[in-house]
Amino acid sequence: MPIRHLAMLVALLASPIALEAQLPDVAKAVIAAAMEQTKQLVRYDGSYTRIPYPGGDVPADRGVCTDVVIRAYRAAGIDLQKEVHEDMRRAFASYPKNWGLARPDSNIDHRRVPNLRAFFKRKGASIPVTRDPAAYLPGDLVTWNLTSGVPHIGIVVDRKSADGARHLVVHNIGSGPQLEDVLFAWTVTGHYRYP
Repeated sequence: MPIRHLAMLVALLASPIALEAQLPDVAKAVIAAAMEQTKQLVRYDGSYTRIPYPGGDVPADRGVCTDVVIRAYRAAGIDLQKEVHEDMRRAFASYPKNWGLARPDSNIDHRRVPNLRAFFKRKGASIPVTRDPAAYLPGDLVTWNLTSGVPHIGIVVDRKSADGARHLVVHNIGSGPQLEDVLFAWTVTGHYRYP
């Protein structure tokens, strides 16, 4: 293959249109739902709330980082509230004991980053953590420990940073769902591709 054809092929594969065509339908739906959330006014509120099960959600005008993920996956047809709860019922001992619970609680378990990390790891969705931005694909999930030590989660989307070096992330760190260049802003603790 002539070098100019190879260069054209590489450029095509790197273009957003080519990348989107390669994404699985679930990833496309998760990304679209995450991007849609950035248009919503959401007050940061992680308080315990009784919600229906399955398919439950806190009021749409409230939420935290995990709610961005839960809502995006639900729009793609995956109910993480149900999946996490069922897995915790099967293997409660495999989940963190940070909250002193004696049994799973479908109202809150899926809204906790450490539980989501345990769930994705148990489902074989873990990908090695690296500082290589090319390893993080649109639709991937990333978890961090913020500077304060608080766990956080976001969704890698198909938009790039201003310098073109990294994909952007949709997350809620206190100002509602935002699209930001934060992939390596904090210590990465997990990288997941689910399903």
